[in-house]
Amino acid sequence: MQRITIAPGYEISRVIRGGWQLAGGHGAIDSESAIDDMIAFADAGITTFDCADIYTGVEELIGRFRLAYGNQRGTEALSRIRVHTKFVPDLAVLPVITKAYVEGVIDTSRERLNLDCLDLVQFHWWAYDIPGWQETAGWLKELQQAGKIGKVSATNFDTDHIEAIVASGVSFTSLQLQYSLLDLRPEKRMVELAADKDFSLFCYGTVAGGFLGDRWLGQPEPEHPLENRSLTKYKLIIDDFGGWELFQALLSTLRKIADRHDVDIATIASAAMLTKPGVAAVIVGARNRDHLPSNLAIANVKLTDTDLAEIELILRQAKELEGDVYTLERDREGRHGSIMKYNLNKGE
Repeated sequence: MQRITIAPGYEISRVIRGGWQLAGGHGAIDSESAIDDMIAFADAGITTFDCADIYTGVEELIGRFRLAYGNQRGTEALSRIRVHTKFVPDLAVLPVITKAYVEGVIDTSRERLNLDCLDLVQFHWWAYDIPGWQETAGWLKELQQAGKIGKVSATNFDTDHIEAIVASGVSFTSLQLQYSLLDLRPEKRMVELAADKDFSLFCYGTVAGGFLGDRWLGQPEPEHPLENRSLTKYKLIIDDFGGWELFQALLSTLRKIADRHDVDIATIASAAMLTKPGVAAVIVGARNRDHLPSNLAIANVKLTDTDLAEIELILRQAKELEGDVYTLERDREGRHGSIMKYNLNKGE
């Protein structure tokens, strides 16, 4: 597993295991099996885990995993484990948010994860028109200075708001954002800002909820309603990308490349994102270790110039998605239900 240093003394695996599939609403979870699975991921080299304060039960589960891993593998092995959580204040709290509220949520995450100092906290703010996001980022910096947070980061902010927060004196280590072969919005402005302000990008949605996979190759265009909101969300992205015919051309190209490397389409779709400037890691969802071999392959595949050129040939035919990072999702909330909250609840 490739590893990368994103800040002095702070190293992560280039594949991050997402925790949203362990949250409520995704089916029953056997906690002991889930902990054994996390140990298997860590032993295999995927030592970085993503979660959030709003993923029901997941921080506690990862906290138990950390204790078990330290007991079984020792303190040196445990020191390689990184846990990235999210601070997601409730929408109703935003107008009246206080530093005490922020500190209380951070303290709860520390307790759940069995960490005196949280490794990395990714800040999300539901509505830009509600003031307080800049001040709240400042409070997170103060909690960092107090030793309760190691790295302050963000998730699903657009370029203007990241730029404003950084200008106010809050340095971000990373930004978690939707970034895939179907969604290149970060390349409009965010990639350049990340290079300028020295923060890394963590990509989710690299397999578009499963659409960028062998299951959909050669299949007719699905009709609404789709089986879950994740597919609904990414089908809208496919429509914006250029429609089902162009999407099938992309899948065919990825399948040809996958054949050369003896892997599946999803692995190539994620591996391609690791070649993008500024991208430190991709986040993959996993309920168990069934897909561990393919997750490991993401960082092991060495895409050639020919591979990348063939992908680029398809992408040049695509339409440019409107807006900046996460703008479409915010605009669509009213038309398609609470997509934003769903995305955050599932790790996005």
